[in-house]
Amino acid sequence: MSPKRGDDVPPPPIDDEWRLRFATNEAAKGWGELCAEAPGNSRRCFEALRSSPASNSDPDRQHRLRGRLATATLGGTTYPQWEYEVTAGGRVRYLIDEPRHTVHLVYASTRHPKDTDS
Repeated sequence: MSPKRGDDVPPPPIDDEWRLRFATNEAAKGWGELCAEAPGNSRRCFEALRSSPASNSDPDRQHRLRGRLATATLGGTTYPQWEYEVTAGGRVRYLIDEPRHTVHLVYASTRHPKDTDS
């Protein structure tokens, strides 16, 4: 997605920070909604993904998905899929591209995704 007039300017990664990219237009839109609804929590999510997207330090908030959701494919490559709980219902799902040191946001919403409900 190319930036356009009026878009926020994301800070570039420095040192060993990870690059964050939107994998879908829906994720970009959902991220904007999350930031509007919960700016503090969204910023904490941004910082966590930027610094350590595969952290296990707070498994209630940030964890790798399991079962059929443990991996997802983007551009013909399969990546591990993780989730970050931004709010009680708001979630960000992302793929970790280790070789490119990039985190691809595939889902962001103020609502919990229904595919984990059993």
